[in-house]
Amino acid sequence: MQVTETLSQGLKREFKVVIPASDLAQRLDTQLAEMKDKVRINGFRPGKVPTAHLRRVYGRSVMAEVLQAAINEANQKIVTDNNLKLALEPKIDFPTDQAEVEAALEAKGDLSVGVTIEILPTFDVGNFDDVEITRLKADIPDEEIQLTLERMASQNRTYTAKDEAAAAETGDKLAMDFVGKIDGELFEGGSGEGIDIVLGSGSFIPGFEEQLVGAKAGEQRTVNVAFPENYTATHLAGRDASFDVTVKSISAPGELVMDDEFAKQFGFDSLDKLKDAIRSNIERDYTRASRDKLKRALLDALDKKYSFELPEGLVEQEFSGIWQQVENEQKAGGKSFEEEGTTEEAARADYRRIAERRVRLGLVLAEVGQSANVQVTDDEVTQALLERARQFPGQEKMVWDYYRNNPEALAQLRAPVFEEKVVDHIVGMAKVTDQSVSKDELFKIEAEEKAA
Repeated sequence: MQVTETLSQGLKREFKVVIPASDLAQRLDTQLAEMKDKVRINGFRPGKVPTAHLRRVYGRSVMAEVLQAAINEANQKIVTDNNLKLALEPKIDFPTDQAEVEAALEAKGDLSVGVTIEILPTFDVGNFDDVEITRLKADIPDEEIQLTLERMASQNRTYTAKDEAAAAETGDKLAMDFVGKIDGELFEGGSGEGIDIVLGSGSFIPGFEEQLVGAKAGEQRTVNVAFPENYTATHLAGRDASFDVTVKSISAPGELVMDDEFAKQFGFDSLDKLKDAIRSNIERDYTRASRDKLKRALLDALDKKYSFELPEGLVEQEFSGIWQQVENEQKAGGKSFEEEGTTEEAARADYRRIAERRVRLGLVLAEVGQSANVQVTDDEVTQALLERARQFPGQEKMVWDYYRNNPEALAQLRAPVFEEKVVDHIVGMAKVTDQSVSKDELFKIEAEEKAA
């Protein structure tokens, strides 16, 4: 087997691999000899089938396996001899001359193939003394604890039916039927029967609840609203809709009760213990938000710190995934680039920059993790798997079995754990400044964060 490098440009390498006919013939004979004791052919005793007959019967199919094994061996030789780290699997270019291919399959001619590979860039990780990031922290106001308590009490408060002549007020609970339309046409998910709504709770589309204040039991009203621009169902976002509402009954709220007996409904001995639990839960949310902001700031700093050539294949792979998601969202929402204030060309450029950023940061974190010998333990993967299974109530065993029986899927759980540990490693060496901010600032989501 002869391997010759024909191109070395940036991260791209090309090689010409020539496998002589004599080598192919020898490999084929070896494979056929191994088959003699295994195959059963009428008219021949086990192990006594002539090699020439085996070649006539199985030659081409076995040769296909021989060629694949030879090419795999060539790829391994290229990587080992040149000490290369591949970005993607090698691309194999077979001869366009069918006669050459046929000759190789018959072991009567040499086979020449081209191998194109992209390698990972090499760069110096260095240290992180020059990385300066800010960690945002916010205090939990007592008012937030109280609001949470009131919300819990509201969800468990009693309601008393009002007289049929009574008008609905803010705070009342209405049972209603409704039928929603857009441009006079019914839309999926826009109708319901026997639905409860508490006026003033903000649980329905903005403007919906306010238009039912003053309604009476048995009354029918048409409510006109506009879905928010950031509505989760993208095909409804920003669109005007009308709802034909029939009020079935109206109930007045009872007194909010927040005492030790109330706390016992949630498994706590006292109201103070419930408050402590609420504070702990809120602290976890604050800590998570602070961590997300810190990680975002760190990734921004690393993106600016490192500049090196990126494997085009990895970038294209990442961009294709992002672009497919963009097209799916546009299709589901029925929107165009023009409606979003841009063009397809500009959007492609923006998302390609995002793809390049992701690839660059992925390579940096991988290199840092390898240099620092960051390891993910089996226990950490198990914890990630348990957390994943909890996201599918009632299907935990199915999720568990899927990941345990699918190594590639399990590796997808390991990757984010590795990333978080590498981030912690870098944060430990960077210059981190704590800054006190308000809750609104802590949970504010910037436009660039959404894009990333």
